[in-house]
Amino acid sequence: MFNKLYPKLKGNLAKLTSITRVSLLIVVTITPSLAIPRKAPLLIKDSPKEVIDQVWQIIYRDYLDANGKYDQSDWLVLRKKLLSNKYHEPSDAHEAIKGMLSSLDDPYTRFLDPKDFHEMRIDTSGELTGIGIQLSLDTKTNNLVVISPIEGTPAFNAGIKPNDIIISIDGKDATGMDIDSAVKLIRGKKGTSVTLGILRGEQSLEIPLIRTRIEIRSVISRINSTQDNIKIGYIRLKQFNANASKEMRDAIIDLEKKNPSGYVLDLRGNPGGLLEASIQIARHWIDDGIIVSTKTRGGINDVRRANGNALTDKPMVVLVNEASASASEIVAGAIQDNKRGLLVGKKTFGKGLVQSVRPLADGSGITVTVAKYLTPNGTDINKHGIKPNIESPMNLNRRIYSYDLGTKSDSQYVSGEKTLIKEIRLELNKILSFRTKEDYSYKL
Repeated sequence: MFNKLYPKLKGNLAKLTSITRVSLLIVVTITPSLAIPRKAPLLIKDSPKEVIDQVWQIIYRDYLDANGKYDQSDWLVLRKKLLSNKYHEPSDAHEAIKGMLSSLDDPYTRFLDPKDFHEMRIDTSGELTGIGIQLSLDTKTNNLVVISPIEGTPAFNAGIKPNDIIISIDGKDATGMDIDSAVKLIRGKKGTSVTLGILRGEQSLEIPLIRTRIEIRSVISRINSTQDNIKIGYIRLKQFNANASKEMRDAIIDLEKKNPSGYVLDLRGNPGGLLEASIQIARHWIDDGIIVSTKTRGGINDVRRANGNALTDKPMVVLVNEASASASEIVAGAIQDNKRGLLVGKKTFGKGLVQSVRPLADGSGITVTVAKYLTPNGTDINKHGIKPNIESPMNLNRRIYSYDLGTKSDSQYVSGEKTLIKEIRLELNKILSFRTKEDYSYKL
């Protein structure tokens, strides 16, 4: 391994292929955790070599090799070579770290420079400082389009509307700008201002906005009614951030007051997030049984179970697709294996590895694969995904927008709703049959 790796560390290393949000991590912990194993060398106290050695130590102690590319003896040799080089700038050390991690061939074990590390922590915190809009990029026109303003935020209060096109940000032309670049310009410190140039039909507007702290809503919920006036509780979970479990709990409690006959939980396009959030959310639905088990390279098997506090036992269907990943697969797998509900849609992404987020001495960070998770039946879904009980492709004859999800325009939702109605009727027949037998026994 070392002979193949060392040339990568010379000169400017090629940038790693960018990782999409679908392949982001499940955060286990955000702690430096700098305890040294008995046989590992001591940490170097010479920045930027300190950061290189810090990463090396983390891999040496905790990395779970899912690809067979990690050899501990080669890793020991590699440390000597890396620390014998001179690094004049932090960026030189960062490039060396990227090369070191790329040898593991694990897209989830990756380096984040200070700016990217900060953005990642914002994404999982459930809060950000900005103006409160959801953006999309129209691939046909290459325009930045507002999906919707978030209720109660500066954008909402200023009258920004869905389908508004952003043509400038603080006077900078936004034509052809990608979403990440736009987000970096729009976000900023609380109390500072940003002016958006908006195109609404034929009308051009300049809208000044004051940035504030925005709570990222991860749950959308409502009651849908069928043609037969059956009430369906629809809940869409967009990500597993720090607020997701509370939002899910509040949504279920609110919908239960409206007495739905069953639920559709929509996990499509959900890339995952916090491991603990997935366990807590599964507990809202599952009263008894295993939710997930995790195994480290030391063979420790951590089994997490339901705690008897499910908020409802009504029939449910879970919608999944190819972009349901990571924490989404934990919840979907737990519901399927415990026979709590049926999965409808397409096979999930197949990310069964657990990442820990580790801050580094210079403000950068890494995500490192430390474990793999198994569904309650012991299935290792990494790279295989979870197959739904009922296959249902998305009808792509027309473009589906976010506001179409969970409506009659959404073919997968329609399939899920039909499946749920069958389950509701089966449950009702069981109850009626039981009551009839009781009455008959009583008359005897």
